[in-house]
Amino acid sequence: MADARASNTSLADFIWKNADDLWGNFKHVDFGKIILPFTLLRRLECVLEPTREQVVETHKAMSGQGIDLDVVLRQTTGYSFYNTSSYDLASLGATRTLANLKDYISKFSPNARRIFEQFDFLNTLERMDRAGVLYKICQNFAKIDLHPEAVPERTMSNVYEHLIRRFGAEVNEAAEDFMTPRDVVHLSIELLLDPDDDLFVSNPGLIRTLYDPTCGTGGFLSDGMEHVQSLQDRYGTAPVLVPYGQELEPETHAVCLAAMLLKTLEADPGRDLSKNIKLGSTLSDDQHRGEKFHYCVSNPPFGKPWTLDKPAVDREHNTQKFEGRFGPKLPRVSDGSMLFLQHLVSKLESPENGGGRAAIVLSGSPLFNGGAGQGESEIRRRLLETDVVEAIIALPQEIFFRTGIGTYIWILSNKKPDHRKGRVQLIDATEMFEPMRKSEGNKRRRVSEENTRDIVRLYSEAEEGKKSKIFDSTAFGYRRVRVLRPLRKRMVMSREGLDKLEDEKAWTKRTEAQRAAWAAAFETQMGTEQDWHWMESFAKAEAKADPSLGKVDATLIKAFRAAFGVRFPDMDPVCDAKGNVLPDDDLTDYENIPLGTPIEDYMETEVLPHAHDAYVDESYRDETDGEVGIVGYEINFNRYFYEYQPPRDLEEIDTELKAVEARIAAMLEEVTE
Repeated sequence: MADARASNTSLADFIWKNADDLWGNFKHVDFGKIILPFTLLRRLECVLEPTREQVVETHKAMSGQGIDLDVVLRQTTGYSFYNTSSYDLASLGATRTLANLKDYISKFSPNARRIFEQFDFLNTLERMDRAGVLYKICQNFAKIDLHPEAVPERTMSNVYEHLIRRFGAEVNEAAEDFMTPRDVVHLSIELLLDPDDDLFVSNPGLIRTLYDPTCGTGGFLSDGMEHVQSLQDRYGTAPVLVPYGQELEPETHAVCLAAMLLKTLEADPGRDLSKNIKLGSTLSDDQHRGEKFHYCVSNPPFGKPWTLDKPAVDREHNTQKFEGRFGPKLPRVSDGSMLFLQHLVSKLESPENGGGRAAIVLSGSPLFNGGAGQGESEIRRRLLETDVVEAIIALPQEIFFRTGIGTYIWILSNKKPDHRKGRVQLIDATEMFEPMRKSEGNKRRRVSEENTRDIVRLYSEAEEGKKSKIFDSTAFGYRRVRVLRPLRKRMVMSREGLDKLEDEKAWTKRTEAQRAAWAAAFETQMGTEQDWHWMESFAKAEAKADPSLGKVDATLIKAFRAAFGVRFPDMDPVCDAKGNVLPDDDLTDYENIPLGTPIEDYMETEVLPHAHDAYVDESYRDETDGEVGIVGYEINFNRYFYEYQPPRDLEEIDTELKAVEARIAAMLEEVTE
């Protein structure tokens, strides 16, 4: 067993090698459905081993006496679960293995038995029995020591995740895509909880809640509980962190249930923490509806569509507005990341009850996707204008298992300290990593303990520096203003204009006979110049005189004007019947003006010097504040941390090129000799 304890990976490999007996009887895609639940079963068995005989004896002695055995047996094990069977994996026997194993699993307390139900484990066992491998696999796993003293919880959690990555889609389709590496988990928890260490120390035994709406195997929850438990070693009395979570995939949820069954609270050792871990889609079926938490943490799947959740999300958005989770406009259905952002904010404990903080790991798209007035921008606007965004940390690339894209940790809070109110800190931690000796998929880098301390220090100090920038919350906002130019066009009837009609969709939709008839009508006007409004009256008069030309609608008039219209920069602007200047649609432009900058000042300095007749469209207004220009928010990380690199000296480049040419010439000589 020494080899099995050497490292997370070697232990998982050791477990994996015990599946060699499955080859030939099962497809590789079925291995995960066997190995993972057997690993969980053996882990629970090892935990219960010290009290197994006492539990069996107590159960026999007290059955039928009207005593709540559930309470008694949980007290006996010291955990929130138990097993009253006299069997274990080593004693199932070779002749009645299936029946005895079914009996063994059925004698687990309901909270533990649920784990195996979610794997549909009994049907798997029947298949194994028919294949004649069940007894052998049970014996293999019985030899693995998975007691917590031999394999600590964090190591065990790593093993679960390594096995899931090893099996890939066989356990849970795309599970590895969304699995959070341990170094990212640890950094997120440190950023989330570090500011409250003093609070924990000054309030011994303080009870706080930690919630993860995409909890997976429970990595964030376990790491958070370990963080506060470490304070006991430093200060004597650790705070109590009660975990809550929800997971979409049944198999991954089962792993988290097992992890929470093994967690105990010193003040309430019999409490079943697995009851707080719910199954289902958080977006469409929030199993913790109405609950608030002191700390929230999440790594929602990157770029995953929320199509299946859309009816429920749309309904909540339309009926509850800002009283619900999804008040602003909704993001595009191809990526639900920003829905989880809003969900976490809704779960923060209310400020009057001490407030809450959250850490969420996201890709770069929530920083900039969507223009002014669109769903993503409106969500950013809501978060920034309500001042819940405390910091955003840019992480190194290539730190996730299946993607090398840039990722970010958002820190959210509705209880900002005074020096952070109205401000947002951006931290560039993209170069704060150490390379891994052996890559795991796309993961080639890790955030070391030293890197973690440095990043947390930058965050804690909240000061301006090369890697840390501080901005007002509204610094990321702008008004998208529509800038118009007066229409200065006349109708010039020419062959060139007639040819241009072939590019107009409204023209090509006409029948061949209609196009020929219109061409003949235009022939009578060739070589003339007319004013802008003439085209509409001419076209309508021709159609009235000749019904074969077809109906004249706005799209056809627009096509005629596009083809025959010629701009005359020095002519007076074209006006409508009321004397209002008409805009030239071809010259319409948009300007993004930083919030706080008067539109008039911006126009004076940035637009009018280049287009003296430009003016602002006063009708283009924001839906929320009614002001001219639509408000948008975007966080461009690269802009704030960009460092100009001057081009190299031309002589230096020329020298390098000559050296390369010399090497190529030498190689060619070797080939021709």
